[in-house]
This record gives sequence, C-alpha cells and structure tokens, in this order.
Amino acid sequence: MTKDLNKITKAVSRRSFIAAAAGVVALPKLAAAQTAVDALINTPGRGNWDEQFDAVTSRAQAAVSSNQPILSPNAPMNIMQAMAEYQRINANGGWPEVHPNVPLQFGVYDQSVRQLRQRLMVSGDMPQEAGMSDQYDSYVQGAVKRFQARHGLAETGYIDEYTLKALNVSAAVRLAQLETNLARVEDLGSDLGQRYVLVNIPAAYCEAVENDVVALRNVAIVGRPSRPTPLLSSKIFEVIFNPPWTVPRSIIQKDIMPLMRKDPNYLVDNKIRLYNGKGQEVDPMTVDWNAETAPNLTFRQDPGPNSAMASTKINFHNKYAVYMHDTPSQSLFNDVVRFESSGCVRISNVRDLDVWLLKNTPGWNRQKIEETIHAGISTPVNLADPVPNHFVYITAWSTKDGIVQFRDDIYNLDGAPELALQTTTGIE
Repeated sequence: MTKDLNKITKAVSRRSFIAAAAGVVALPKLAAAQTAVDALINTPGRGNWDEQFDAVTSRAQAAVSSNQPILSPNAPMNIMQAMAEYQRINANGGWPEVHPNVPLQFGVYDQSVRQLRQRLMVSGDMPQEAGMSDQYDSYVQGAVKRFQARHGLAETGYIDEYTLKALNVSAAVRLAQLETNLARVEDLGSDLGQRYVLVNIPAAYCEAVENDVVALRNVAIVGRPSRPTPLLSSKIFEVIFNPPWTVPRSIIQKDIMPLMRKDPNYLVDNKIRLYNGKGQEVDPMTVDWNAETAPNLTFRQDPGPNSAMASTKINFHNKYAVYMHDTPSQSLFNDVVRFESSGCVRISNVRDLDVWLLKNTPGWNRQKIEETIHAGISTPVNLADPVPNHFVYITAWSTKDGIVQFRDDIYNLDGAPELALQTTTGIE
C-alpha cells in the first residue's frame, strides 16, 4: 500500500511541476502566437565567422560532458526541468524538420541551411544572435557539434545520415522520451551507494561515482540487440588479473561451432582448450563440429594479452553470468556505435577502473596492479569493500546545468519507432 501511495505521490508531484512550468507558456493568445521560429526568422542576420562564438561553442561542447552522474540525487528534478523546457518548445510549435538540397557541411550556401539554423536555435544548440542565413558557417558547425555531442554522435560538424535522423525526431517525441526515462530514474531511486559503478547501456559508457561525483567515465561496449546486456544491480566483489576465459555456452553454439567448420585450427590458434567433466583435456580433432548442438565440454582460453578478456575480469554476482572485462580489440572503443558484445560489458582504460575499485584494498596500488598484469599469471583479488554496480537503461537525461542528452533506443524499449537504433551495429 505504501509503495502504491509513493507512486501516486510521485505522479502527482511530477504533473504539478510540469503543469506549473507549462503555466509559463499558457500566456494570452497574442503572445503565444509569436512562435519560436518566427522570432528566429526576424533576428538580424550575421552568418559569418565569429571567433568569440567559436570559443563559446568550444566551452559549450566541453560542458556537455559533465562530472555529474546520470543518476545523481537531483536526476528526477533535472529531467522534470528539461520536460518543462520541451513543453515550452512544443507549445510554440516545436522545431522545423531539415530537408537538405545538398550535403550540409562547412562552407555550403543553401536555403536548407536556414532550416538547420532554426532547428538548432529552437533546441538551444545555437544562439539566436547567430541570426538567419543560408551559409553553413562556424556558428552552424559549432552548433552541430554540440548537438552531436548531446546525442552521442560523432562530433564531425557536418550533417551525416544519422545526425539528420536525430535532428528530425520531433520535440513531442523527445518530450515523451524524457517522460519515459523520468519513470525509470524514479524507479531506480537515489540510494545507489556512496561509491558505485554504473553502466548506462544505450550510452555505452561506464561511470565510477564517488560522493555523487563522476570519478571516472569509461567508454564501454555493450550487448548487441540480439544479445542484450541485462539490467541488474549487484556488487563487485572480485577483480581477476590475467583471467582465463571460460566460453559461455551461447557463444560456443552460435559462434565457435560455425568457426570450427570453416577453420579447424581456430581453437588452437586462439589458445582455447577443451576439457571434459573429469577435467581432462580433449583434442578438438575428435569433436564432430558439424553436429547440431555443441559438445558437452568446457571451452577455456588461456590467459594472455590476446585472450578475450586481456588483462582484467571484474566479477559481481548475477543470474545472467555476465561480467565486465578488458579486451584485446582496443580499436573498437573508437567506434561511435558500440553495441557489439554478447551481453558482457567491455571497458576502455580498464586499469584506471581497477585502481579505483581496489583503492581501499591494502597492497593493491597501480604499481602492484601493473606488475601483476605484466607477470601474466592469473591472479584473483577480493575487494576489501565490495562496490555496488548497476546496469541501467537511460536514453534521455539532464544535468543541473540544463544539458539534455538523448541516445538511440537500441533495445526498442521506449515505444517510439523514431527512437530506434539509427546506426548499424558491428560484428563481434
């Protein structure tokens, strides 16, 4: 009963906050008729180089990356404030769609650039002082980079296919996306731990949070849509350096079996050994790789820098048999689209996270960690104080400085086709 009452109270307070903010928009019809787009069109044109704006834009881009965690104690209020702003935008007619006549990039003169300027001004990515012009100048380039940063896109400064799709998601859909994620954030609550690790799956990055400040933010690779990373909360209790890799049954069936049919030396080349139930090693050449189901054997890869988990495996109890780990394929962290794993989470610069996790565990400073990894011997280390970790699914959020961020709905959980994954995933 208490839980139901709390949900009702949250819903009422949320509606009250948004209604109060919407009241700012509910002005006399004459004032409301002055839409955001009309105001922008009447702004004096400038549309040329402006180094002062370039400097402001650079600062704005830096501000998109905040040291505030996604799930700060103020996260619900921050999202509600963003929702209020998006209600104002919708009440004023939303933003225009952009339909380029030519590729939109720096130096282009085209009428569709005017649409782009209007679109970026309404969403706050470009100052109104930039004015209306058909020129794709430094104002537009800087604003596009800021927009791309807020949407997790490559900050190229030109309009590619995926940036255009993100631009043309309506303000009404974005408002609904914020509403959906407000409910998720409220359900998660604020008691995540004084120190905790958070993986936001749609954003494909990991935050190490301490005292409500992001101590580390690491790029991550998460599960592809066909093999999603699960939502969970647990505690990290162990870090293993130079871990052997026991291959999950699903990967044996879906990946290794077909690979062995093509290349019988695959297991040997990748130092993956087979063991029966008695712990005895089995020769891969004695296995029928054309069978419909995988053999009832344990597949284990030797430790080493080229193994699937490279230097580190981070363990936490969960029913999905997933974990966080290093990878030998470091170049994948440079990809904008990082939905390529089979459910586990690969962490970039994982040794920084190792140091942070073990900082309260006596004898495990960075030097000791590096020496252990260099020795190449599999070494499990129990954390003196287990650290809570949370895998969450947040596709829209805001921080106290008003920077609103959106991500693709990679697992189709938001309920709007416009928000589905706009980019293609790689192949593991």
